[in-house]
Amino acid sequence: MRFLIISLIVLLVVGSMGVYVHRRASRLLGLGPRARRALSFLLAAGLIAMTLSRLGRGALPDGVLRAMGLGGSTISLAVLISAVLLAVVDLGRLIARLGRAALARATAAPRAADLAGRPADAAAREEGGAAGEPVAPAVPPPAPPSAPALPRRAFLANGAAGSAFLIGGGSAVYGALLGRHDYVIEEIAIPIPGLPRSLDGFSIVQLSDIHLGLFVGEPEMRAAEDLVRKARGDLVVMTGDLIDFDPRYAEHLGRLTRRLGPLAREGVAAIPGNHDHYAGIDATIEALERGGAHVLQNRGRVIGGAGGAFALLGVDDVWARRRVPGGGPHLGRALADVPRDLPRVLLCHNPVFFPEAAGEVALQISGHTHGGQVNLVVRPADVVLPHGYVAGLYQRGSARLYINRGFGTAGPPARIGAPPEVSRIVLVAA
Repeated sequence: MRFLIISLIVLLVVGSMGVYVHRRASRLLGLGPRARRALSFLLAAGLIAMTLSRLGRGALPDGVLRAMGLGGSTISLAVLISAVLLAVVDLGRLIARLGRAALARATAAPRAADLAGRPADAAAREEGGAAGEPVAPAVPPPAPPSAPALPRRAFLANGAAGSAFLIGGGSAVYGALLGRHDYVIEEIAIPIPGLPRSLDGFSIVQLSDIHLGLFVGEPEMRAAEDLVRKARGDLVVMTGDLIDFDPRYAEHLGRLTRRLGPLAREGVAAIPGNHDHYAGIDATIEALERGGAHVLQNRGRVIGGAGGAFALLGVDDVWARRRVPGGGPHLGRALADVPRDLPRVLLCHNPVFFPEAAGEVALQISGHTHGGQVNLVVRPADVVLPHGYVAGLYQRGSARLYINRGFGTAGPPARIGAPPEVSRIVLVAA
């Protein structure tokens, strides 16, 4: 039911923007009836293909659904970006038009008052000559050319609108074909108070928001494995949203986990995210455990030995509170699994938990936000997400939060201005 409601909202929003984009494109390009119908068909086909790719699982082969989803999502994303840019252009034109009208009224009022206060003959001279003087006949304007030049303001407005279409379409194509595979390894050193000197330089390689599913499969899994191998970590952590929403891909998660385990001497630790609950939390946990991962769902684990150690804690996703009676993150249960005197590193999918955990841990490692995923010039997530936690490093008191931008995609299979990331977090004794 939740997915159907979200799908309906997306259809209404994208459909409304599609009507707006269709009208503006038809006016700008001077499209005839046949071309307008073709554009209508293209926009509607994109919206329908995007929806059917999500709803048609099992009815059509995955390859067909993948092609439909990629094509339809790219068209719909182009519509969204173009509509936003066009709205900015049209708002600018409206402000300029209102400004010109206000300026015209402001300059006309003093002139009218000046003319009203002058003698009649002075006003007459102002308007065309002294009383009794012949007024030179008006020279008729030349006939307009057969193809008049476009006024400067209209030319600039049309150029801005055309640029909106080019940027919207080009960005969507780039994000779908290249941006979502533009993987990077981000390395950051984070001081941990009380960390033993023997663990100074201990590295944690983080994979988050893989979203195994229709658009993230074997090629992406191989890329993830290669990046983790290059990062050369002591521990691999997987911080939720490992499966998109289809439990059939739990098998892929098990295979990936088995391949990652030998790449770090401390193996793999994992926690669930909200999408793992949508896909089926039992299937997700079973796949992780079958792959050899330590699942820290409100659990703790000691990393290290007699020469020095720290506590690795993991909690369930905050949205599980709404889905499971008594579910959600329970930091106290995780703390009960480890000695109280060890420095603590917490794995929590959603960074919104950080204010609650900051007094208990030195570092929280999260994902969930995708770094905004689609950021064109500005990053809307900065003002939308709670506390402005979007990507990178944040601090609250002596505790720190690191947010990974994620490896896969949710919604449109595209990334713009938020490249997919594997993190290498180096713990430094402080």
